[in-house]
Amino acid sequence: MASMATFFVKTTFPSHSLTKSFETRFAPPLKVNVFVGARSRIHPGLRVSSGLIEPDGGKLVELVVDHSARDLKKGEAFQLPRVKLSRIDIEWVHVLSEGWASPLRGFMRENEFLQTLHFNSLRLDDGSAVNMSVPIVLAIDDEQKQRIGDSKRVALFDSSGNPVAILNDIEIYKHPKEERIARTWGTTAPGLPYVEQTITNAGNWLIGGDLEVIEPIKYNDGLDHFRLSPSELRNEFAKRNADAVFAFQLRNPVHNGHALLMTDTRKRLLDMGYKNPILLLHPLGGYTKADDVPLEWRMKQHEKVLEDGVLDPETTVVSIFPSPMHYAGPTEVQWHAKARINAGANFYIVGRDPAGMSHPVEKRDLYDADHGKKVLSMAPGLERLNILPFRVAAYDKTQGRMAFFDPSRPQDFLFISGTKMRTLARNKESPPDGFMCPGGWKVLVDYYDSLVLSGNGTMPEAVPA
Repeated sequence: MASMATFFVKTTFPSHSLTKSFETRFAPPLKVNVFVGARSRIHPGLRVSSGLIEPDGGKLVELVVDHSARDLKKGEAFQLPRVKLSRIDIEWVHVLSEGWASPLRGFMRENEFLQTLHFNSLRLDDGSAVNMSVPIVLAIDDEQKQRIGDSKRVALFDSSGNPVAILNDIEIYKHPKEERIARTWGTTAPGLPYVEQTITNAGNWLIGGDLEVIEPIKYNDGLDHFRLSPSELRNEFAKRNADAVFAFQLRNPVHNGHALLMTDTRKRLLDMGYKNPILLLHPLGGYTKADDVPLEWRMKQHEKVLEDGVLDPETTVVSIFPSPMHYAGPTEVQWHAKARINAGANFYIVGRDPAGMSHPVEKRDLYDADHGKKVLSMAPGLERLNILPFRVAAYDKTQGRMAFFDPSRPQDFLFISGTKMRTLARNKESPPDGFMCPGGWKVLVDYYDSLVLSGNGTMPEAVPA
């Protein structure tokens, strides 16, 4: 079977407006009035359209300069005060440059930062609001601030001394670390992975401004062809004549329970009257904590899932979401949902404890498992997005496959946690037949074998900030 990359073709497609009338923002199974644009097809109680949802702010922000201007901008960058970017900073430049955070045009200035912290949204010039739940900011230290002086522009360089971007009309303001941590994570407990990587030892100042990104961000890791921008994704959905796009984010290997959720979602959308709903399988590709399976191995595993026919390549687009991971629970899941609107998704699948993690100090989950999906159904600026809560899937011992949990016969179901899955793979023990496709499971076993071969079998360190 061909590589997943062969499913991606660039075309041109304009976005269309989308308005809906729901009694609830949890997408219903049937008989709900949905008004979507002018072109519609009649279905009992339902009207649907083939137009994609508009980006936040009405226009997709793209911040990479024209090819003809790149040499000029590189020359300008070498004449400006410099700020050195970490790997995670570059991931945020990537996010901003392609419009995932539309209508944001650069690292946040103070008013945007405060709106994000206190309201989880940004107010636009016309008075409307768009969701923005995590700060996208750039920290500098006292020495860098002094070097910048009165300059209104700075150049952003990578660790190898290459110019990445120019930040214009800059604003420098204090970095309230404790407030940022408390409001984003709901705790200041020690041991939060993203905090330790990017905030604890960061500078005491934040610098915001409008970005001009000199060249598209590339990582040269063999996966760049999977990193489709929102514009490229919209083109692909148009090429496939999608009349609905439903997004599924994960940062773990895909097992058959995940696949059941995705295929069932497509069936639900077909029952609602859509003719060609397309799945955006969208693994997170930025910074992750040390015990998550690395992106390279996850992509290998996802490819096997398509090769083995667990998901249909004709109705699935696999792409990498470049954002770093905060593990900030109900706060962060809003960002994950908002970004997918900009890529053209009008449905978002949300499950148990999205973007959550174990408490770094106490033996419990950091967030309530149900709060993420509840928050998404109420979040300001996400009214246009339809939230599709998971049905709980588990291994049905009577059927020998993953199935939706039936509370009337709980003794027949086996729940295999991510921890249990990783333990089985590490010990080369096979899961029950029907838990994961054989090719996908072999990739996971090979990953843990690679750890043993490379050293003492311990988990790799997280990507340095």
